[in-house]
Amino acid sequence: MRIFISTGEVSGDLQGSLLIAALKRQAVAAGLELEIVALGGEKMLTVGATLLGNTSGIGSVGILESLPYMLPTLLTQRRAIAYLKQHPPDLVVLIDYMGPNLGIGNYIRRNLPHIPVVYYIAPQEWVWSINSRNTNLIVGITDKLLAIFPGEARYFQQKGAKVTWVGHPLVDRVQSFPSREAARTQLGIAEDEISVALLPASRTQELKHLLPVMFQAAQVVQAKLPQVHFWIPLSLEIYRQPIERAIQRYGLRASLVSSKTQEVLASADLAITKSGTVNLELALLNVPQVVLYRLHPITAWIARTVLKGSIPFASPPNLVMMKQIVPEFLQEQATPENITQAALELLLNPKSKEQMLADYQEMQQCLGEMGVCDRAAKEILQMLPNFQH
Repeated sequence: MRIFISTGEVSGDLQGSLLIAALKRQAVAAGLELEIVALGGEKMLTVGATLLGNTSGIGSVGILESLPYMLPTLLTQRRAIAYLKQHPPDLVVLIDYMGPNLGIGNYIRRNLPHIPVVYYIAPQEWVWSINSRNTNLIVGITDKLLAIFPGEARYFQQKGAKVTWVGHPLVDRVQSFPSREAARTQLGIAEDEISVALLPASRTQELKHLLPVMFQAAQVVQAKLPQVHFWIPLSLEIYRQPIERAIQRYGLRASLVSSKTQEVLASADLAITKSGTVNLELALLNVPQVVLYRLHPITAWIARTVLKGSIPFASPPNLVMMKQIVPEFLQEQATPENITQAALELLLNPKSKEQMLADYQEMQQCLGEMGVCDRAAKEILQMLPNFQH
């Protein structure tokens, strides 16, 4: 049985790889032979997918930001469609990556309507819900939608999709993280050292818009607390030089580490981080965090004018609960002063930290039980034509 999986960006590659591993486990249990062909990245390749195109570096948030990626995205989408035309799979799984995936899903609906399409981790239309056209497209191309948030499940169900809530895949992933003690030992962090994770970027635009603000804040935190050491996990190798230069420019006591993201997150006393999936990982690891995000000023202006302030929050922990669990600073609020103040508050005031950890516990209830990827894999395999239990 051939399954085609389509996703993009660093986070899609991670989610895709977790899903593929689960699909393989479940296929063995069901006595099925699976071939997996994909648009994705290195992680998916490592777990045995045949890649039609590497999309882990093609990604952006915003209108102007996405312009440089339009051509590579279209070419990748075209290549995928040409492949699907020649070698129709038995099933298609779309993971997030809205623009390209809606194009691919639409093509399948029109030209290969007999192939089941599963959307796993739907685009966050349920949060913005400004564009009913996108929502209708998602519902129209999808035979089954596997939701990771309860709010997402409710939203798409109301819009007429066939939905199963499976829970959030990170619930599984953090089980494999080292303990705080083990992580600190592996990184050689001393007892009295305050370990602060800096997570500036998984996209090129974020280096430009987020890194300077984050590093300026780090400079001030370092001046106030001499026992602080910063740890920066490298998400893509191409970011190494710009980040190393910035560490020197801002004079930070910092270590840039490759392929040790889990240790960095697990060992941290605090994270200063961009908004994204990593916010949920930190919450599941009980690491206090300060979140920031900035887009190009023109994109932000367009978003505000069109969205009219309808985005309640940006970071996933706050969205899950629809209340401010973690401090988040967006656009002009994302100043070194605001970030420094929030960071010092969490490092120096035990009450603030305790409150955040209590909120994390409540949030975890909304992310579901362990075994998320296996539940998703079972749901997907059941959609295969003539699948026998």
